[in-house]
Amino acid sequence: MSKFKRIHLVVLDSVGIGAAPDAHNFVNAGVPDGASDTLGHISKSVGLNVPNMAKIGLGNIERETALKTVPAEENPSGYYTKLEEVSLGKDTMTGHWEIMGLNITEPFDTFWNGFPEEILTKIEEFSGRKVIREANKPYSGTAVIDDFGPRQMETGELIIYTSADPVLQIAAHEEIIPLDELYRICEYARSITLERPALLGRIIARPYVGEPGNFTRTANRRDLAVSPFAPTVLDKLNEAGIDTYSVGKISDIFNGAGVNHDMGHNKSNSHGIDTLLTTMGLTEFEKGFSFTNLVDFDALYGHRRDPHGYRDCLHEFDERLPELTAAMREDDLLMITADHGNDPTYAGTDHTREYIPLLAYSPSLKGNGHLPIGHFADISATIADNFGVDKAMIGESFLDKLV
Repeated sequence: MSKFKRIHLVVLDSVGIGAAPDAHNFVNAGVPDGASDTLGHISKSVGLNVPNMAKIGLGNIERETALKTVPAEENPSGYYTKLEEVSLGKDTMTGHWEIMGLNITEPFDTFWNGFPEEILTKIEEFSGRKVIREANKPYSGTAVIDDFGPRQMETGELIIYTSADPVLQIAAHEEIIPLDELYRICEYARSITLERPALLGRIIARPYVGEPGNFTRTANRRDLAVSPFAPTVLDKLNEAGIDTYSVGKISDIFNGAGVNHDMGHNKSNSHGIDTLLTTMGLTEFEKGFSFTNLVDFDALYGHRRDPHGYRDCLHEFDERLPELTAAMREDDLLMITADHGNDPTYAGTDHTREYIPLLAYSPSLKGNGHLPIGHFADISATIADNFGVDKAMIGESFLDKLV
């Protein structure tokens, strides 16, 4: 019998909580990640007020530095810790795949100097459209359409760019390059980036509308991912006939593997929370697992190095947290975590190699306290333990410590 009938896991994308022990091996614009601290530096530089996460125990999480996140609670309402990444990477897919129990020993490829000419030429030959070479580099998704959208409207050329993640993104004005055509081009790009020297985690269609000086990305984004290389706990749950609900880009990250109810993409963090609340309220969702990604922290503020915006985004989530706890049933468990860091005060624009926080709350819990400092995959091992399925490659359950 399951200890918790339903478990809801919410990933605050990129909300790291201090440099990992091996952070010096990862760099941002030539600067090692060893001094990165997403939550700590936001709190220090612009202030941080998240009383609802603090109440569960965010400020009680053990820290190696004197840098504070938020004040500690004398009597937290839940359990808390931080978790270290085992896998060789600091990107979205690596983080999520490890959370679900995989150990990624060969990182995906990233292209800080842009994609090789061979890939661009193949896409041109397939599509019949030229690629704007000047956009072929790591770029902000909004800046790239501001810079090259007018040219695309005149010439019909493709805007192909990358980011700190192992992704190839194609931006296209919907009135110039129709969605069906954009999706076909992205599907082709996916087919030629499935192995080294260009093993990419995702191909992302980035449609937009508007006029020069007033472009807006639409909700018609499409992600084409690769499937995990081994079964994850999502797969184990699905095979056991247990409901698995995806909110946001989770289904894309796992290429649909193990997800039997996809609740769709998020238009924003707030929309994602609305969707999660709808999911939690489904009468047919009696037992199982929901997995939510809220990406605005990372996409809108981390990569753009905007600590004020990042702080405000954290405040907005925290203000809505009581809605999530109020929607919980007595035997639900809510876990809040992250997938990597993205310190908005740090060098460069890349993710940062950090611990991730973990907060665990249930109306049925009688105790509270600090869980062992473990690894990302401990989350999925705990979920597997709760539902009586095998864990994936790695991870140690802390289920028996939630009392």
